[in-house]
Amino acid sequence: MNHEESTFQTAGNVSLYYQVWRPEETPRATLVIVHGLGEHGGRYMNVVNHLVPRGYVIYALDHLGHGRSPGQRGYIKSWADFREGLRTLVQLAQSQEPGRPFFLFGHSMGGCITLDYVLHYPEGHYPEGLTAVVASAPAIGQLTLSPTRTFLARVSAKIKPDLSMDSNLDTAAVSRDTAVVEAYRADPLVHDKGSPGAAVAFVDTAAWVMAHAADFQPPLLLIHGDADRLVRVEESQKFFAQVKQPDKKLIIYPGGYHESHNDLHKEQMLADVESWLEAHM
Repeated sequence: MNHEESTFQTAGNVSLYYQVWRPEETPRATLVIVHGLGEHGGRYMNVVNHLVPRGYVIYALDHLGHGRSPGQRGYIKSWADFREGLRTLVQLAQSQEPGRPFFLFGHSMGGCITLDYVLHYPEGHYPEGLTAVVASAPAIGQLTLSPTRTFLARVSAKIKPDLSMDSNLDTAAVSRDTAVVEAYRADPLVHDKGSPGAAVAFVDTAAWVMAHAADFQPPLLLIHGDADRLVRVEESQKFFAQVKQPDKKLIIYPGGYHESHNDLHKEQMLADVESWLEAHM
């Protein structure tokens, strides 16, 4: 496969980093990966290594304040910073890969960003021609942030929204594969920072996405491990039940932790995702 690295300019004139992995032959479809909180697009190599040899060209950005992109770690002025960053990459990818099926794959906070993006730009208004969406353990609805911490974040956000704070993420809950957990902890591009402003934006967007589940239009594959301690599997089930689009599928992996693509059941998950994508080509 061929690997490319570059940057693109958002509407707010911020330069965000992104990567592209291309198959040797002409691509059959395009997939955009939307990563989660504190991590970066380079942590999805299991997805890349599985799908690129099967003819998919894959794009992945590093969100503002993440990975190799600029910005204070763990802080955004508005959730629109994430949404519009994704929108710009989607438009870039579609312009470079015209006339092919186009998929979004969002994990955790990236799942929230993806679902929020699709809800703000419904399929009927898509110049990009979205084919279907894969949401992996999307952080939507009621987050695991305690009511006390949420209240304190709202108070602090009014005083100093960019106050840098530790996220206190339970890194052991990322995967049952200890090698994955160790690599996550050692990755210099992973951060454990947050801020009151970002926390409030996250909580409010997660709730907004759940409240608008019935408006979700594209075909949807939703996957989640039932032992996920970072994002409640019940929230995925609730969202799925409210989606009116009949072309939808929910897969729950028994014993699965947060990152299905990096967990012990990753081979089954990758096969399930491939099967879903192929059915929508």
